[in-house]
Amino acid sequence: MCGIAGLIGAQSPERQRSLTGAMTDAMARRGPDSTGYHQWPGVAFGHRRLAILDLSPAGAQPMLSPDGEVGVVFNGCIYNFHEIRADLEKSGRVFHSHCDTEILIEGYREWGIDRLLSRLRGMFAFAIWDQPRRTLTMARDRLGVKPLFYRNGKEGFAFASTLGALRAAGLTDELEPQAIVEFLEFGFVTGDRCIYTGPRKLPPATVLEWRNGQISERRYWDLPAMDESSPIGFDEAVERTEELLLESVRLRLVSDVPVGALLSGGIDSTLVCWALGKLNAPVRTYTIGTPGEADDESAAAASIAKSLGVPHQIVPLSPAQNLPIDELLDAYDEPFASQSAMGILSVCRTVKAEATVLLTGDGGDDVFLGYPFFANAWKATQLARSVPAATADLWGSTRPLVDVAAAAFPIARRARNFLDCAFGGIGAYARLRRGLPYFVSRGLFGERLACARLPEREVPASIEAARRLLADVSLFHRRMHFTSEFMTKVDSGAMHYSIESRAPLLDHRLWEFAVRLPPSIHFHCGELKAVLREIVRRRVSAEIAGRSKQGFTVPVEHWLAGRWSSRLGQLRGETLLAKQGWMRQDALDAAVSEAVRGGKAEPQLWYALVLENWLRRWRANG
Repeated sequence: MCGIAGLIGAQSPERQRSLTGAMTDAMARRGPDSTGYHQWPGVAFGHRRLAILDLSPAGAQPMLSPDGEVGVVFNGCIYNFHEIRADLEKSGRVFHSHCDTEILIEGYREWGIDRLLSRLRGMFAFAIWDQPRRTLTMARDRLGVKPLFYRNGKEGFAFASTLGALRAAGLTDELEPQAIVEFLEFGFVTGDRCIYTGPRKLPPATVLEWRNGQISERRYWDLPAMDESSPIGFDEAVERTEELLLESVRLRLVSDVPVGALLSGGIDSTLVCWALGKLNAPVRTYTIGTPGEADDESAAAASIAKSLGVPHQIVPLSPAQNLPIDELLDAYDEPFASQSAMGILSVCRTVKAEATVLLTGDGGDDVFLGYPFFANAWKATQLARSVPAATADLWGSTRPLVDVAAAAFPIARRARNFLDCAFGGIGAYARLRRGLPYFVSRGLFGERLACARLPEREVPASIEAARRLLADVSLFHRRMHFTSEFMTKVDSGAMHYSIESRAPLLDHRLWEFAVRLPPSIHFHCGELKAVLREIVRRRVSAEIAGRSKQGFTVPVEHWLAGRWSSRLGQLRGETLLAKQGWMRQDALDAAVSEAVRGGKAEPQLWYALVLENWLRRWRANG
């Protein structure tokens, strides 16, 4: 885990060093152990190191080939580097360190970028400069665990692990209005754009090459499609998943620093902690608690830890504490309103005193279809396939009558939404969100957002799309929430406290196996995430396996209207949101009053509060 940066341009060596130095300095928390810098003619690399493997100076970066002609800066971890190193040594390659970074240089020189990438098992974002070819090659891991930003502008081609690093070097600053729209819809900015105009996010599973000022991008890996006709049986799927999980956890224990694990009380983190016990790994576990709240899982997590025989610690988070919105702004360069991010920051703050690597259960719900909306999408898919296309027209004429009942009865509203998806597909699914409609219905948008639109909300409804809804919802979730919210939340939250987060359920071989499984396996006997639940049932306990999914959340909506209402008051009176034309102040005042009266702030009001504070920070640092 580190921060990487680089610049290719025609500036003087002094100017290059200054800009690259500004980028690396801005990422000090990602790499507090050392700073590195190297220049070739017209090219500069910078690095901030968080030492995990080979803590000696031999593991420092930028790392160079013996002749100095090839150099790399790397953020992440290659879990199978011992295996790759052994293959390279058989080919005559000589190593001078005991860390994973060196296999990137020697693998690139021996095999080229494509054969190297095909062998990597891990999370990574790296850049390789090839001086003889005058070529920069950058790559990001298959699932997008590690971030990488770049900008091609008047100063040249620049890249960094964080958007804030590019801004610190003066390479970007102008706000991107469409990114504001995305944030107010989702609570985060998607991977398709950045909060500033100019920079881009390198997509997951993508190689970028720069040569003679020309840039090309290409994908080097894709997930296979779901195989609905697969003959695999449930027991076989469970056994193979267990094998892959144990192998993945074993690989992620490679470390020269202490390792801890996050235990939420749910299926996924329980499985990871069970695997640690199976592998005889002495690891302390941690849980975030929200005392007195319905969603608090700390008691369940403590019980699981006791049954697994692992040491355990609860990290409490309560409304009596100040709203950690400033910590959110420090940790995330773009506006970011994921409520559970506050929990990640809290637990990492505690873990850092005892461990530098933290294993998590992230990814299980995403690939083994553990969220209720996956099951609903499959039911809608089945309905769409079982009726003639004309049924969609019949629903279109009947829907206005259902709208009347939906306004008064939640069950009617849920039925209407389900039928919308069953006859409309992914377009109807995307329009279920309350995001932009919340702001529009209350007249909140100012002149700069008066014409706000989102392509996702404009996909036409069709029964043909409904017949592939589960596949489309899975793709939509991976592209939007999984990559842009979940991966960002954990990486930036952990790195804010200089912790390397590792998720065994994000192993790409596990994903290649799991995504092929048919829905009959994923929803076996009507259970969500049936494969993982069955492993827990067999290896841990039936009681834990039968727990309904809660998911960790911080109850911001209730706390904002109560203990944290003083922060909600920042949206009253005179805001930057209004001054800059994003929202109308009178409508904001009314929305805040409505929330306080009702004792609950809608998520969209939380988004507005995060954006207001982010804009204040942006202006103060500009």
